[in-house]
Amino acid sequence: MSSVTSAAASAGIAVNQPGAPSGAGGTGGPVLRLGDLHGSLADPLLDAMNLLNEVTGRYPRAISFGPGQPYEGYFDVDQVHGFYDAFLRYLREERGMDEARVRSEIFQYGRTKGIVHELLARSLAVDEGMDADPESLVLTVGAQEGMILVLRALFAEPRDVLLVSSPCYIGITGAARTLDIAYEPVAEGPDNVPDVAALREAAAAVRARGGRPRAFYVVPDFANPSGSSMPVPDRERLLEAAAAEDLIVIEDNPYGFFALDFAARPTLKSLDRDGRVVYIGSFAKTCFPGARLGYVVADQPVEYPDGSRVLLADELAKIKSMVTVNTPSLSQAVIGGMLLRHDASLRRANADATRFYARNMRTLLAELDLAFPAEFRERYGIAWNRPEGGFFAVVQVPFLADDAAMVRSAERHGVLWTPMAGFYPQGGGERRLRLSCSVLDPERITEGVTRLAAFVREEIEGLEEAGGLARDGG
Repeated sequence: MSSVTSAAASAGIAVNQPGAPSGAGGTGGPVLRLGDLHGSLADPLLDAMNLLNEVTGRYPRAISFGPGQPYEGYFDVDQVHGFYDAFLRYLREERGMDEARVRSEIFQYGRTKGIVHELLARSLAVDEGMDADPESLVLTVGAQEGMILVLRALFAEPRDVLLVSSPCYIGITGAARTLDIAYEPVAEGPDNVPDVAALREAAAAVRARGGRPRAFYVVPDFANPSGSSMPVPDRERLLEAAAAEDLIVIEDNPYGFFALDFAARPTLKSLDRDGRVVYIGSFAKTCFPGARLGYVVADQPVEYPDGSRVLLADELAKIKSMVTVNTPSLSQAVIGGMLLRHDASLRRANADATRFYARNMRTLLAELDLAFPAEFRERYGIAWNRPEGGFFAVVQVPFLADDAAMVRSAERHGVLWTPMAGFYPQGGGERRLRLSCSVLDPERITEGVTRLAAFVREEIEGLEEAGGLARDGG
């Protein structure tokens, strides 16, 4: 077996062997070798979530702390029609469109940068105190497309390197991998937030190798996977370091509304005075994922050889026109109507959901305290962080919390979680697991933690019997 085939097999990717049937491609056509396709397809990173989904399907009765999805109890199918009608009224009454123009706006190929940009600008002003020019906004097919557009525009040379917090959301590292963009991890500090000194060290290391540190990707609020949130002084120091290192900051903010105490911290973009922050947002958590609607605020000027200038948003729109052409107008209409129905404030629209997520996080942390008494935690090196909001918490255990352990947990104890190792770009996190509490009610969280504690104790007992207990914190 070739090294490529071996790597693919270990990642769970099917590869045709010489002389083997070509499967879905028929028996007479060409066989595409994995080694002749883009290298990212053999990357285990891109299969990370597939395994979790597969195990979830195999053990449907297991309580799952795996998915970082919004709670479906606040989704109301009947409201969609009302949101849509509200947006049509807006087009007719506020925008002054006649019926032919309304029909074209909704059903035709739309403006590449989007049709709800003015409403979104209002919302950012109301909810985030962000003064965004509507022309600096690009509506995207989810935040993931926004990441790809921003990376493709900013990274022009092979020597350009993306700095990412470690642990890091795999969507950004996966996007970088598919675009052949190198990335460099930036370690978290003692408070589980990106360390400014480590950022500058990473930038220096990239330059020492002949590279150019181009941008730093960060989720300042309740990050996936760590759940951590940056204090305001750290945000200000981060912006100062970015200026000193000549870095663009790519701020991703899907969870910022969901603070335990409802007190919002200022986004990096709202603190930015040098125009260094490109802001990526999403309606997946604040409205619903099925709309597949995200956005980018890219107000940086781009200068042409003749001295003329446009916004970075206009350049992103050029790339978008070759990727998805435009973002579906029907999705934009529904989200636009939701903004109108709530006076442009998604923070107010999400008040009930915010209370629900806050209750869930408090329940999760309280149940962990009960299930793992302090003496037991100290003896076996078990610990977890205490997020101030969002969906995620991370538990440190004294054994390998890998895919095999996750399967044992589901099979023997009926509880699922996410291994953390895949979130570390260059290794680490092998003895950490992520718990998401967003889709469960408090009763299921309580039962899930009870099952998790039984699994952890069984794993510890097995290691003690084998004499292989680890206490290095992983």
